[in-house]
Amino acid sequence: MYSYLDFERPISDLEAKIIELKKLASEDESIDTTEEIARLETRVSEAMTEIYQKLNPWQKAQVARHPQRPHFVDYAKRLFTDLTTLAGDRNFGEDAAIQAGFARFRGRPVAFIGEEKGHDTKSRLKHNFGMPRPEGYRKAIRVMELADRFNLPVISLIDTQGAYPGVGAEERGQAEAIARSTQMCLRLGVPMVALVIGEGMSGGAIAIAAASRVYMLEHAIYSVISPEGAASILWRDSTRAKEAATNMRITAQDLKGFGVVDEIIPEPVGGAHRAPDTVIDASGDQIAEALAGFDGMSAEEIRNERRQKFLAIGRNL
Repeated sequence: MYSYLDFERPISDLEAKIIELKKLASEDESIDTTEEIARLETRVSEAMTEIYQKLNPWQKAQVARHPQRPHFVDYAKRLFTDLTTLAGDRNFGEDAAIQAGFARFRGRPVAFIGEEKGHDTKSRLKHNFGMPRPEGYRKAIRVMELADRFNLPVISLIDTQGAYPGVGAEERGQAEAIARSTQMCLRLGVPMVALVIGEGMSGGAIAIAAASRVYMLEHAIYSVISPEGAASILWRDSTRAKEAATNMRITAQDLKGFGVVDEIIPEPVGGAHRAPDTVIDASGDQIAEALAGFDGMSAEEIRNERRQKFLAIGRNL
Protein backbone atom coordinates (compact mmCIF):
# COMPACT_ATOMS: atom_id res chain seq x y z
CA MET A 1 0.00 0.00 0.00
CA TYR A 2 1.39 3.37 -1.01
CA SER A 3 1.48 6.53 1.07
CA TYR A 4 -0.30 9.24 -0.86
CA LEU A 5 0.72 12.87 -1.13
CA ASP A 6 -1.85 15.64 -0.82
CA PHE A 7 -2.08 16.25 -4.56
CA GLU A 8 -2.55 12.52 -5.20
CA ARG A 9 -5.97 12.41 -3.50
CA PRO A 10 -7.87 11.58 -6.76
CA ILE A 11 -5.54 8.59 -7.25
CA SER A 12 -5.94 7.54 -3.62
CA ASP A 13 -9.74 7.53 -3.87
CA LEU A 14 -9.73 5.45 -7.05
CA GLU A 15 -7.21 2.90 -5.77
CA ALA A 16 -9.18 2.57 -2.52
CA LYS A 17 -12.24 1.61 -4.58
CA ILE A 18 -10.17 -0.96 -6.49
CA ILE A 19 -9.02 -2.52 -3.20
CA GLU A 20 -12.62 -2.68 -1.97
CA LEU A 21 -13.79 -4.39 -5.16
CA LYS A 22 -10.96 -6.94 -5.02
CA LYS A 23 -11.80 -7.70 -1.40
CA LEU A 24 -15.48 -8.08 -2.27
CA ALA A 25 -14.69 -10.46 -5.11
CA SER A 26 -12.42 -12.56 -2.89
CA GLU A 27 -15.17 -12.89 -0.27
CA ASP A 28 -17.93 -13.79 -2.73
CA GLU A 29 -16.90 -15.65 -5.90
CA SER A 30 -20.30 -15.11 -7.45
CA ILE A 31 -19.59 -11.39 -7.78
CA ASP A 32 -17.63 -10.46 -10.92
CA THR A 33 -15.81 -7.16 -10.49
CA THR A 34 -13.26 -7.66 -13.29
CA GLU A 35 -14.77 -5.15 -15.68
CA GLU A 36 -15.24 -2.45 -13.06
CA ILE A 37 -11.70 -2.94 -11.72
CA ALA A 38 -10.28 -2.63 -15.24
CA ARG A 39 -12.24 0.59 -15.76
CA LEU A 40 -10.99 2.06 -12.50
CA GLU A 41 -7.40 1.03 -13.23
CA THR A 42 -7.61 2.87 -16.53
CA ARG A 43 -8.87 5.96 -14.71
CA VAL A 44 -6.02 5.66 -12.19
CA SER A 45 -3.48 5.51 -15.01
CA GLU A 46 -5.00 8.50 -16.76
CA ALA A 47 -5.25 10.54 -13.55
CA MET A 48 -1.68 9.75 -12.53
CA THR A 49 -0.33 10.67 -15.96
CA GLU A 50 -2.21 13.94 -15.94
CA ILE A 51 -1.06 14.88 -12.43
CA TYR A 52 2.59 13.97 -12.95
CA GLN A 53 2.84 15.81 -16.25
CA LYS A 54 2.08 19.07 -14.45
CA LEU A 55 3.98 18.83 -11.16
CA ASN A 56 5.09 22.19 -9.78
CA PRO A 57 8.42 22.54 -7.91
CA TRP A 58 6.81 22.17 -4.49
CA GLN A 59 5.03 18.98 -5.55
CA LYS A 60 8.34 17.65 -6.88
CA ALA A 61 9.88 18.40 -3.49
CA GLN A 62 7.14 16.31 -1.88
CA VAL A 63 7.82 13.43 -4.28
CA ALA A 64 11.56 13.68 -3.57
CA ARG A 65 10.78 13.32 0.15
CA HIS A 66 8.26 10.50 -0.23
CA PRO A 67 8.74 8.06 2.68
CA GLN A 68 8.67 5.06 0.33
CA ARG A 69 11.15 6.47 -2.17
CA PRO A 70 14.15 4.15 -2.61
CA HIS A 71 17.13 5.19 -0.50
CA PHE A 72 20.86 4.55 -0.72
CA VAL A 73 20.61 1.09 0.85
CA ASP A 74 18.17 0.05 -1.89
CA TYR A 75 20.53 1.24 -4.63
CA ALA A 76 23.51 -0.41 -2.96
CA LYS A 77 21.77 -3.80 -2.74
CA ARG A 78 20.92 -3.78 -6.43
CA LEU A 79 23.95 -2.04 -7.96
CA PHE A 80 26.88 -3.31 -5.89
CA THR A 81 28.42 -6.69 -5.13
CA ASP A 82 31.27 -7.59 -2.76
CA LEU A 83 30.31 -4.52 -0.75
CA THR A 84 32.59 -3.56 2.14
CA THR A 85 31.52 -0.60 4.26
CA LEU A 86 34.08 1.36 6.28
CA ALA A 87 33.22 2.98 9.61
CA GLY A 88 34.65 5.93 11.47
CA ASP A 89 36.75 8.96 10.57
CA ARG A 90 39.80 7.91 12.64
CA ASN A 91 39.36 11.15 14.55
CA PHE A 92 36.15 11.22 16.58
CA GLY A 93 33.69 8.47 15.68
CA GLU A 94 31.25 6.94 13.25
CA ASP A 95 28.42 8.69 11.39
CA ALA A 96 25.78 6.38 9.93
CA ALA A 97 24.20 9.17 7.86
CA ILE A 98 27.00 8.64 5.33
CA GLN A 99 27.74 5.12 4.15
CA ALA A 100 31.08 4.71 2.40
CA GLY A 101 33.41 1.96 1.34
CA PHE A 102 34.34 -0.25 -1.58
CA ALA A 103 32.45 -2.64 -3.83
CA ARG A 104 32.14 -3.96 -7.34
CA PHE A 105 29.84 -2.18 -9.75
CA ARG A 106 28.96 -4.47 -12.66
CA GLY A 107 32.23 -6.29 -12.09
CA ARG A 108 34.33 -3.13 -11.78
CA PRO A 109 35.95 -2.23 -8.43
CA VAL A 110 34.75 1.17 -7.20
CA ALA A 111 34.54 3.33 -4.11
CA PHE A 112 31.08 4.43 -3.02
CA ILE A 113 29.63 7.18 -0.84
CA GLY A 114 25.95 7.48 -0.03
CA GLU A 115 23.66 9.41 2.26
CA GLU A 116 21.09 7.22 3.98
CA LYS A 117 17.92 8.55 5.64
CA GLY A 118 16.44 5.29 6.93
CA HIS A 119 13.04 3.68 6.27
CA ASP A 120 11.43 3.50 9.70
CA THR A 121 11.75 5.20 13.08
CA LYS A 122 14.59 2.98 14.29
CA SER A 123 16.70 3.28 11.14
CA ARG A 124 15.98 7.00 10.77
CA LEU A 125 17.29 7.63 14.26
CA LYS A 126 20.33 5.47 13.52
CA HIS A 127 21.09 7.40 10.34
CA ASN A 128 20.15 10.78 11.86
CA PHE A 129 17.48 11.23 9.17
CA GLY A 130 20.22 11.48 6.54
CA MET A 131 21.82 14.60 8.05
CA PRO A 132 25.58 13.99 8.20
CA ARG A 133 27.86 15.16 11.00
CA PRO A 134 31.53 16.14 10.46
CA GLU A 135 32.58 12.53 11.04
CA GLY A 136 30.58 11.47 7.99
CA TYR A 137 32.34 13.90 5.69
CA ARG A 138 35.73 13.01 7.11
CA LYS A 139 34.92 9.35 6.48
CA ALA A 140 34.00 10.27 2.90
CA ILE A 141 37.34 12.07 2.52
CA ARG A 142 39.12 8.99 3.86
CA VAL A 143 37.43 6.79 1.25
CA MET A 144 38.09 9.26 -1.58
CA GLU A 145 41.78 9.44 -0.65
CA LEU A 146 42.01 5.65 -0.82
CA ALA A 147 40.13 5.61 -4.13
CA ASP A 148 42.57 8.15 -5.56
CA ARG A 149 45.55 6.15 -4.32
CA PHE A 150 44.34 2.88 -5.82
CA ASN A 151 42.83 4.36 -9.00
CA LEU A 152 39.23 3.46 -8.23
CA PRO A 153 36.31 5.51 -9.61
CA VAL A 154 33.95 7.01 -7.03
CA ILE A 155 30.16 6.69 -7.12
CA SER A 156 28.24 9.07 -4.87
CA LEU A 157 24.50 8.97 -4.12
CA ILE A 158 23.02 12.12 -2.58
CA ASP A 159 19.86 12.28 -0.47
CA THR A 160 19.87 14.74 2.40
CA GLN A 161 17.90 17.71 3.70
CA GLY A 162 21.25 19.17 4.75
CA ALA A 163 24.20 18.65 7.05
CA TYR A 164 23.29 18.29 10.72
CA PRO A 165 23.21 21.78 12.33
CA GLY A 166 23.56 20.68 15.96
CA VAL A 167 25.88 22.34 18.46
CA GLY A 168 28.12 19.27 18.71
CA ALA A 169 28.55 19.09 14.95
CA GLU A 170 29.48 22.78 14.80
CA GLU A 171 31.94 22.37 17.66
CA ARG A 172 33.66 19.53 15.81
CA GLY A 173 34.08 21.59 12.62
CA GLN A 174 31.05 20.96 10.42
CA ALA A 175 31.82 23.76 7.95
CA GLU A 176 35.49 22.80 7.73
CA ALA A 177 34.63 19.16 7.09
CA ILE A 178 32.18 20.10 4.32
CA ALA A 179 34.76 22.39 2.70
CA ARG A 180 37.50 19.75 2.80
CA SER A 181 35.18 17.08 1.40
CA THR A 182 34.19 19.38 -1.48
CA GLN A 183 37.86 20.13 -2.09
CA MET A 184 38.68 16.42 -2.13
CA CYS A 185 35.98 15.78 -4.74
CA LEU A 186 37.53 18.42 -7.00
CA ARG A 187 41.10 17.14 -6.48
CA LEU A 188 40.39 13.51 -7.38
CA GLY A 189 42.44 12.11 -10.24
CA VAL A 190 39.84 9.39 -10.80
CA PRO A 191 36.35 9.82 -12.27
CA MET A 192 33.58 10.62 -9.80
CA VAL A 193 29.91 10.22 -10.68
CA ALA A 194 27.25 11.73 -8.40
CA LEU A 195 23.52 11.05 -8.51
CA VAL A 196 20.88 13.02 -6.59
CA ILE A 197 18.27 10.38 -5.79
CA GLY A 198 16.01 12.46 -3.55
CA GLU A 199 16.93 15.69 -1.80
CA GLY A 200 20.25 17.43 -2.39
CA MET A 201 20.24 20.32 0.04
CA SER A 202 23.01 22.79 0.81
CA GLY A 203 26.58 21.91 1.72
CA GLY A 204 25.29 18.61 3.01
CA ALA A 205 24.92 17.59 -0.63
CA ILE A 206 27.68 19.46 -2.48
CA ALA A 207 30.31 18.03 -0.12
CA ILE A 208 29.99 14.70 -1.93
CA ALA A 209 28.58 15.94 -5.25
CA ALA A 210 31.35 18.08 -6.79
CA ALA A 211 31.80 15.31 -9.33
CA SER A 212 32.92 14.72 -12.90
CA ARG A 213 29.33 13.91 -13.80
CA VAL A 214 26.26 14.95 -11.82
CA TYR A 215 22.91 13.32 -12.52
CA MET A 216 19.46 13.75 -11.00
CA LEU A 217 16.34 11.66 -10.92
CA GLU A 218 13.41 13.33 -12.66
CA HIS A 219 11.62 14.31 -9.44
CA ALA A 220 14.68 14.92 -7.24
CA ILE A 221 15.52 18.41 -5.97
CA TYR A 222 18.90 20.12 -5.55
CA SER A 223 19.53 23.51 -3.98
CA VAL A 224 21.67 25.63 -1.65
CA ILE A 225 18.92 25.48 0.98
CA SER A 226 15.58 23.76 1.57
CA PRO A 227 12.40 25.61 0.51
CA GLU A 228 11.39 25.89 4.17
CA GLY A 229 14.78 27.33 5.10
CA ALA A 230 14.67 29.85 2.26
CA ALA A 231 11.14 30.93 3.21
CA SER A 232 12.21 31.39 6.84
CA ILE A 233 15.10 33.63 5.79
CA LEU A 234 13.34 35.62 3.06
CA TRP A 235 9.92 36.10 4.64
CA ARG A 236 10.40 34.80 8.20
CA ASP A 237 7.59 32.39 7.41
CA SER A 238 8.35 28.72 6.66
CA THR A 239 4.76 28.18 5.50
CA ARG A 240 5.70 30.01 2.29
CA ALA A 241 7.90 27.07 1.29
CA LYS A 242 5.81 26.46 -1.84
CA GLU A 243 6.49 30.00 -3.04
CA ALA A 244 10.18 29.64 -2.24
CA ALA A 245 10.44 26.32 -4.12
CA THR A 246 8.94 27.91 -7.22
CA ASN A 247 11.42 30.79 -7.20
CA MET A 248 14.52 28.80 -6.26
CA ARG A 249 14.65 26.68 -9.43
CA ILE A 250 15.28 23.45 -7.51
CA THR A 251 14.04 20.92 -10.08
CA ALA A 252 16.17 18.67 -12.27
CA GLN A 253 14.77 20.34 -15.38
CA ASP A 254 15.82 23.82 -14.22
CA LEU A 255 19.26 22.67 -13.10
CA LYS A 256 20.00 20.88 -16.35
CA GLY A 257 19.23 24.14 -18.14
CA PHE A 258 21.75 25.94 -15.92
CA GLY A 259 24.40 23.27 -16.55
CA VAL A 260 24.48 22.25 -12.88
CA VAL A 261 23.50 18.67 -13.74
CA ASP A 262 24.49 16.72 -16.83
CA GLU A 263 21.50 14.43 -17.38
CA ILE A 264 18.10 13.63 -15.92
CA ILE A 265 17.14 10.02 -15.25
CA PRO A 266 13.41 9.46 -15.91
CA GLU A 267 11.13 8.13 -13.21
CA PRO A 268 7.98 6.06 -13.74
CA VAL A 269 4.67 7.88 -13.58
CA GLY A 270 3.93 8.25 -9.88
CA GLY A 271 7.55 8.55 -8.77
CA ALA A 272 10.50 6.24 -8.14
CA HIS A 273 8.71 4.42 -5.31
CA ARG A 274 6.19 3.01 -7.82
CA ALA A 275 8.89 1.00 -9.64
CA PRO A 276 12.15 1.21 -7.66
CA ASP A 277 14.00 -1.56 -9.49
CA THR A 278 13.36 0.12 -12.85
CA VAL A 279 14.73 3.42 -11.58
CA ILE A 280 17.76 1.83 -9.93
CA ASP A 281 18.63 -0.15 -13.07
CA ALA A 282 18.31 2.99 -15.22
CA SER A 283 20.58 4.82 -12.78
CA GLY A 284 23.11 2.01 -13.01
CA ASP A 285 23.09 2.22 -16.81
CA GLN A 286 23.75 5.96 -16.67
CA ILE A 287 26.57 5.56 -14.17
CA ALA A 288 28.18 2.78 -16.23
CA GLU A 289 28.02 4.92 -19.37
CA ALA A 290 29.61 7.84 -17.56
CA LEU A 291 32.48 5.76 -16.15
CA ALA A 292 33.18 4.22 -19.55
CA GLY A 293 33.65 7.72 -20.97
CA PHE A 294 36.69 8.26 -18.75
CA ASP A 295 38.50 5.07 -19.74
CA GLY A 296 41.98 5.89 -20.99
CA MET A 297 42.09 9.39 -19.51
CA SER A 298 44.99 10.41 -17.27
CA ALA A 299 44.52 11.77 -13.76
CA GLU A 300 45.39 15.29 -14.92
CA GLU A 301 42.95 15.10 -17.81
CA ILE A 302 40.19 13.98 -15.44
CA ARG A 303 40.91 16.87 -13.05
CA ASN A 304 40.99 19.44 -15.85
CA GLU A 305 37.77 18.12 -17.35
CA ARG A 306 36.02 18.40 -13.98
CA ARG A 307 37.42 21.90 -13.43
CA GLN A 308 36.15 23.10 -16.80
CA LYS A 309 32.75 21.57 -16.13
CA PHE A 310 32.25 23.62 -12.97
CA LEU A 311 33.70 26.80 -14.46
CA ALA A 312 31.17 26.53 -17.31
CA ILE A 313 28.10 26.37 -15.06
CA GLY A 314 25.76 29.24 -15.89
CA ARG A 315 28.05 30.67 -18.59
CA ASN A 316 25.70 29.97 -21.51
CA LEU A 317 22.52 31.45 -20.06
